[in-house]
Amino acid sequence: MASFEELSQAVFEGDEAQVVELTKSLLSGGADPLEVINRGLIAGMDRVGVLFKNNEMFVPEVLMSARAMNAGVEVIKQSQRAFDMPSIGKIVLGTVKGDLHDIGKNLVGMMLESAGFTVYNLGVDIDPDKFVEAVKKFQPDIVAMSALLTTTMMNMKSTIDALVAAGLRERVKVIVGGAPISQDFADEIGADGYAPDAASATELCRRLLE
Repeated sequence: MASFEELSQAVFEGDEAQVVELTKSLLSGGADPLEVINRGLIAGMDRVGVLFKNNEMFVPEVLMSARAMNAGVEVIKQSQRAFDMPSIGKIVLGTVKGDLHDIGKNLVGMMLESAGFTVYNLGVDIDPDKFVEAVKKFQPDIVAMSALLTTTMMNMKSTIDALVAAGLRERVKVIVGGAPISQDFADEIGADGYAPDAASATELCRRLLE
């Protein structure tokens, strides 16, 4: 029978076919689906996150690993018809108004999903009111905003102000990220946290929900 270590290694290597095969083997051998997710799939993705953060792994490789991991999750969902992926928290994610950059944001979304969060990805050019509507609709734990242009950074503050005006600010944590963003800027606009990259964003979300 396959081992959790082998599965974690296959995720780490981004070997989708191998991940599918090992996941099936573990399940047919009677392994607990949650253990397969946590000790195999997520464990592999966590290693990817560490190397990505240290610039020892790059976006294409991270995407391959995330795809391999998602293929494993799909196998589990299909084999356990009633299996609901346990969610460790809900996150509304979007690039702020006026900004059309989404590669970094989508990578953050994939890393968060890989870590067990439920992610509602609103897309790009998201108006403060749209963030407010999403918070009302999805009742997330965290709102994550991204901006890549210095000219759109202030729309993060407008969004936080809109959440305050709607009486929702106390209900959610707000985190920000993107090339021009810094911890100082996050503090200045009243965000709860700042992450310089996708791996840090995952760690930050875990910390905020502890």
